[in-house]
Amino acid sequence: MNFDENVIEDLAELERFILMIESGVLGLEGVAGIGMATSNADGRHFVAVFGDGHKLLLGRWVSDEVFANGKDMVQNGIKKQ
Repeated sequence: MNFDENVIEDLAELERFILMIESGVLGLEGVAGIGMATSNADGRHFVAVFGDGHKLLLGRWVSDEVFANGKDMVQNGIKKQ
């Protein structure tokens, strides 16, 4: 599992991150889904990229604001303008 220590601070950055995952730019193999999660160890929030069998492929910390307001974007994908 790869965990990026950078923090996604705003919704525009979350959108860019999701688009990178969807386009394959990050080179992740076997992506099955994306979700928001909370660390049991310290309560911090993160975006989780899951593979088969719910294996965590990549995690990236998010701010409290992004966690509260970005759930719809993660769940439903990016709306094309």
